[in-house]
Order: sequence, then C-alpha cells, then structure tokens
Amino acid sequence: MKIKSDSGLRPAACGLRRRYGLWRQGRRGRKGQTTVELLLVLPIFVLMLCLCMELGNIAHQVIMVHHCAYELARIGSLVAGPKGGSPDNTMSDVPKALARMRAALQEMFPSYYGKINLSAVAETTQIDPQAAGHQNEDLVVVLKYPVELLFPVSNYVLADPPNKQAHIMSITVRMRMPIEKPMFR
Repeated sequence: MKIKSDSGLRPAACGLRRRYGLWRQGRRGRKGQTTVELLLVLPIFVLMLCLCMELGNIAHQVIMVHHCAYELARIGSLVAGPKGGSPDNTMSDVPKALARMRAALQEMFPSYYGKINLSAVAETTQIDPQAAGHQNEDLVVVLKYPVELLFPVSNYVLADPPNKQAHIMSITVRMRMPIEKPMFR
C-alpha cells in the first residue's frame, strides 16, 4: 500500500531515506577524516598538556625556594645580630650569618648545593625614635635557584636565554628580614 501526499509528491519518510542515502554516499569519499583531524590536533594537545604540567613543576619549585629563602633569612637575621650584652650600636656580623646560612642551605639541598647562589647584605633602615640611637638593620638575602625543566618543548618557552639547550630556568628570590638587636637604654 503506497501512501501519497495531497500534492502528489512522495511522503516525507521517503525523502528522509533519500537524504540519508545521499548523506551516506557523500561520506564514502571522506573516509579517514577523523583520523587526520586527530593527528593534526593531538600534538598540539600533548604540547599544551606538557606545558601545564611544567607550570605545575615550576610552581612547586617557586614555593619551595621561597620557603627556603625565608628560612635562610630568619637564620641569618638571628645570627647576624650582636652577642647578648654588647651595645646595640655595633655593626652586624654578615659574614658569620652568611656562613651559617650556607651550612643550612647545604643541609636543605645536599645534592644541589653547588648550583645555588646565595648572597646577603645588611641594609641600614631608620633609627628607632622610641629607643634613643638604636639603629635598625635589615638582612637582605638573595637566593638564585636553577630549575631543571622536565617536559619536552617547554624549554623553548620557559628557559632563560643562555640556558635554552640546558633546559634550565632560574628563580631569583629576595627576602628581607630585620636583624635582631637588643635595645639598651
């Protein structure tokens, strides 16, 4: 039993079949298109994934270096001050503090110690108005830490210019800590 429409044309179901058949016929010439698209997009996706993972590695290293610099500045500010009982107008002992900070740094990074640059300098700040003649000083610690980039191609984007082939990016941290001095009146 054939169904005819009012206008004498084929029914809608027959038109859908024809459209489906044309669609299938057009797809025959496009075999492998999905594979080609995947092959074009997959390397870009993998590079983006590696870059995100490298940024996570760098973020971890930055947090670790900041904590290390803070701890070294704390150690240095306690050691650089004058001995107990001596007047507060004596200058800070930065070489002694630097030696103690280097020893602590070697304990923190035993295998990586030779690659890390550490420097410290005492900067004079303001005179305390409440304590007559008490000179305040801050110990400024600069820690330069090389980060080895782990994932491929990220060194072209993230590495420092002279170290692009070595896959190294350096992190420089400046930490300021007041030197502990007793106040005598």
